[in-house]
Amino acid sequence: MSRDARWTELLELLVARGRLEVAEAAEALGVSAATVRRDFDRLAEQQMLVRTRGGAVVHGVSYQLPLRYQASRRVTEKQRIAAAVAGLVAPGEAVGLTGGTTTTEVARALAVRPDLADGSPALTVVTNALNIATELAVRPQFKIVLTGGVARPRSYELTGPLAARVLGQLTLDTAVLGVDAFHPEAGAAARDEEEAVINRMLAERAGRVVVAADSTKLGGRAFARICDTDRVDTVVTDTGVAAATAAAFTEAGVTVLTV
Repeated sequence: MSRDARWTELLELLVARGRLEVAEAAEALGVSAATVRRDFDRLAEQQMLVRTRGGAVVHGVSYQLPLRYQASRRVTEKQRIAAAVAGLVAPGEAVGLTGGTTTTEVARALAVRPDLADGSPALTVVTNALNIATELAVRPQFKIVLTGGVARPRSYELTGPLAARVLGQLTLDTAVLGVDAFHPEAGAAARDEEEAVINRMLAERAGRVVVAADSTKLGGRAFARICDTDRVDTVVTDTGVAAATAAAFTEAGVTVLTV
């Protein structure tokens, strides 16, 4: 198990339990107590947990796994979803990408499409995600528009009035939304209300809205609403989606693509 994968498991265990002892963490991960102690020390240095005698507790701030650790989960599914989403985009479009691990994979899938690599700008990509803009900015086939705003260190997303002001001046052909939850009745949602505001604006400025989400995100609910279900044209997900959930989205008028 890589260090990042181990840290992800540790943080998820800690969030689920609130408090974690070295011995129980070592047993759960199948590693030595010395390894867990070192991991706890390093994570405490990054202010991702609070070290205690013999273990650790959840940090007092609102908790969300940083993007670099989220990226290690369900990688295969996210890459299949991303390839399918990238295939929905036509050359010459203006595409909006929210932040997130799945939308980052969408950006990478767009970058390797041979029909978009002819040396001239083939797509305009509008994003509030610093990592996506950085990856695509070196590729001449993309015109990159990065919103202003205040950077969120856990997700690399820019939020706030500056980002909203830029998006209010733009028109998009397609918006690709990464979400924390998408429910047939409650709509698309995020855990963070500031991210939800910017994602909502991307959806409002687009002629077509695509939700890119693995099956664990479907059928659930999250704190901050991005948009209603009827604003979404297509959801692209993996084959693990429950048949009843897929049917509910179809009945709500959303095209469901499973890959």
